[in-house]
Amino acid sequence: MFYPLPDTIEQSEISLPDLLKSRDTRQARQQEWIGLHQVTLISFTVVFPGPVKDNHLVRQVFNQGLNALKQIAQCRQWVLLSQQSFALSTGPECFVAVDADAIAVKKALVEAEELSPVGRLWDFDVFDAKGQQYSRSDLNLHARRCLICEQEAKICARQRTHQLSEIINQIEVLANASNHD
Repeated sequence: MFYPLPDTIEQSEISLPDLLKSRDTRQARQQEWIGLHQVTLISFTVVFPGPVKDNHLVRQVFNQGLNALKQIAQCRQWVLLSQQSFALSTGPECFVAVDADAIAVKKALVEAEELSPVGRLWDFDVFDAKGQQYSRSDLNLHARRCLICEQEAKICARQRTHQLSEIINQIEVLANASNHD
């Protein structure tokens, strides 16, 4: 279980309609998994700026997130019922059905996000068996920080505070630092 996705060649840019369609598809798949397994669901994606959502760097960050998820699951002895990864042009995704308390799972995954240099790029959505999603704010945890200036990430993204090239360069630095940990 938890096989890394193979490396990929540089992919083309994704349009906004493609991105929105992929989110709708993911939400439908999440509901299907919740209904099928009736346990906590982890839906994992990578938050990656810009119009290209699947390339070598995205896969590197994704595979590092999968590795962190595997280590946490082993450490906490979570019972994993099913796992599947999807290599999509809109970015890689992974679903994991885990027989563990959803709030405890979310807290453990947020902790992992905060401990890894690239953890701010990991997006672990956690749903309980009834489909209730748990966010950072639900657990009174702080919002994601910007990779460049430590402000709240969504503020910098909304205001386009940083150049895309500056953000991608920082992601490369962090991803390479994570490889040496």
